[in-house]
Amino acid sequence: MNRRPFPLVSRWDVAVSARISASKLPPVLETGLPLLTRAADKSKLWMAVSTVLATTGDIRARRAAIRGMGSIAVASLLANQVGKRAVPRRRPLLRDVPTARIAHHVPTSSSFPSGHSASAAAFAVAVGKEFPELAVPIGLLAGGVCFSRIFTGVHFTSDVLAGAALGATVAGLGIAAVPAHHQEPVRIDAEPARPQPPRPDGRGLVAVISLHAGGGGNGGVAEALRQALPAAEVIELTEEDDVPEVMKAAAARAEVLGVAGGDGTVNAAATAALDAGRPMLVIPAGTFNHFAKDLELPEVADAVEALAAGRAITIDVGDVNGQLFLNTASLGSYPEFVKVRERWERRLGKPVAAAGAIAKVLRTCPPLAAEVDGVQRRLVMIFVGNGGYSPRGFVPRWRSRLDSGQLDVRLVDSALPGSQWRLLLGALTGDLYRSSRYLETRKPNLSVTISGPPGYLARDGEVTDAPNKVTFSVRRDALTVYRGSTRD
Repeated sequence: MNRRPFPLVSRWDVAVSARISASKLPPVLETGLPLLTRAADKSKLWMAVSTVLATTGDIRARRAAIRGMGSIAVASLLANQVGKRAVPRRRPLLRDVPTARIAHHVPTSSSFPSGHSASAAAFAVAVGKEFPELAVPIGLLAGGVCFSRIFTGVHFTSDVLAGAALGATVAGLGIAAVPAHHQEPVRIDAEPARPQPPRPDGRGLVAVISLHAGGGGNGGVAEALRQALPAAEVIELTEEDDVPEVMKAAAARAEVLGVAGGDGTVNAAATAALDAGRPMLVIPAGTFNHFAKDLELPEVADAVEALAAGRAITIDVGDVNGQLFLNTASLGSYPEFVKVRERWERRLGKPVAAAGAIAKVLRTCPPLAAEVDGVQRRLVMIFVGNGGYSPRGFVPRWRSRLDSGQLDVRLVDSALPGSQWRLLLGALTGDLYRSSRYLETRKPNLSVTISGPPGYLARDGEVTDAPNKVTFSVRRDALTVYRGSTRD
């Protein structure tokens, strides 16, 4: 086969390579470019960058890492297994390249297109789209890899340009098929205001503190409250205490019921506050503090300030068979999914942990045969949120408002057609909603009738045996709670 199908391009390539070989660059580049091209062998450089991104704890960084490596996988396959076979081309001659520049490993495969350049461009475009703040530094690094392939004499310029164009195209198509996420928490100041008397010294507050939430260590929270609110009564729960009874007794004598603890403890406080007609102050001290964050009370000082200012609102609460939930309720294997995901997410990040948890429940948990609002389904898992959560998929993180009057319903139905692999990919990329097996809707109430073994019902993290008939609904503007000042 003719190895020089484009004579004009070939002559231009030889001229450019000769000029670069004869050029003198600053010593840092003369030394650094050969090292950079070696680091990019087998995408080791991009795997290292992805590892750093995936362990930062930033969800956008993790998505960028996943998108970047996915784009490399496709671009590398097309460049090395398709492009090089379709257009065989000899590598540049190395006689004019200074010895110090010559790559440590000189490939013997076809020179066209450059696989390194395809991978570099694919990674840079994918990461830059998912995490715009990294577009320039990653783009410069990718540009350095591309140029290093010419500088070290292993590729012609047209090989590099073609590889970069291929990689950018692959990443662009991936972005079009699976749009990037830039959704950050946006709060809507829509809940009805319910101003309370200012309590700068905490008079009238009875605060119940769970010493075992958040891994323990809440004795410091109790002491901080006593110092900041000297007129408040602070109760420290022990393992022997009956939490609902303690909350009921505290609410009966309180003007404001305060609570610091995990989701289950906060739920018990909300039940007692609602029954007694008292406002509730949430003091962040749990592991994740989901509800406190939605109230924009990320720190103990924020809760103290809200009480002092009397800043309160009314919010909806979810209801499942007469019992309330503030955050979420679920049936089927969702409790097992959450348990596995939370165990893995600190080490792997939420998207990877979510995909692994879905794979585990698909393999180990039988579907739940149930009728959901009159439709027969085989539920892998079902999630019901009090209010609309963001983002979509099975890693909900925040709510823009707490008085929407809607339940956020998300389920995976194994009776529907669709690939399990699409479920896993959707969990990794945050695009689970694109799977045909996944359904998501918002409605004021939901009825589930279970025809097989009922399994478990989870309510704000507390798991009990599920009844055969489960009804979810919303109690509108039922609870008065204090909120933070960040939206003022």
